[in-house]
Amino acid sequence: MDRLVNFSTTVSWGITDPQRFQQLMDEAKSLVTGGYYLGDNLFTWCRNNSALEDPAFIRALQTNVQNSSDEAIAWRRYLLACSASHAIHLNGDFVECGVYLGTGIKTVIDYFGKDRFDKKFWGYDTFDYHPTKGHDFEEQRNGLFQKVKERFAEYSMVRLIQGLLPESFQQGCPERISFLHIDLNNAEGEIASLDHLWDRVVPGGLVILDDYEWAGIYREQKRAEDRWFQDRGYRVFPLPTGQGFLIKR
Repeated sequence: MDRLVNFSTTVSWGITDPQRFQQLMDEAKSLVTGGYYLGDNLFTWCRNNSALEDPAFIRALQTNVQNSSDEAIAWRRYLLACSASHAIHLNGDFVECGVYLGTGIKTVIDYFGKDRFDKKFWGYDTFDYHPTKGHDFEEQRNGLFQKVKERFAEYSMVRLIQGLLPESFQQGCPERISFLHIDLNNAEGEIASLDHLWDRVVPGGLVILDDYEWAGIYREQKRAEDRWFQDRGYRVFPLPTGQGFLIKR
């Protein structure tokens, strides 16, 4: 009962003076009781930090880290793993819109164990470029798609589809979906993906919106998705990780 796991990384965003910020946060950590989590624009304490007490998740996370951001968003990735633990029992495939390096997909599968994951996992992305100005990532250039395909060479359950959404759904799309993770960094693409996929999500299926509760340039996604879900009688759960979450009735 007295066990406390702490987590701290220097990776966050929207900070004007990173050095001064880190000095202040180091002081703040010394002033709170244990169980703190610092990273990914989140500082909280007196928490169990369940992700860091889950050996299977720690292995999946650490073996798939590609950059400093992958470590910082551990809480976000654990929410994907926990959601997948529910969705794995439903009739339907897994889908991720916005794959980048494939770390989210691979972490979820490795959390269960590659040989025990019996779902098909569809991943959609432009891969070699980002269609939204100002959102492109460091490795998003020619050759990324091939690199990600090689990463999943031994994962026969993964089907990666390259192209701009929603047009690329024409290359293949599951009839039933139990797990839907959307991380496209733009409102237009995310709404178009929901238009195409929502009716395929099975009752009890989970939808995770990676950017929903982030402010600034991401706020338009929340505004558009609030309107979209309210028209269908749903309200998105805003999470402190910056994600949005809901369960389909």
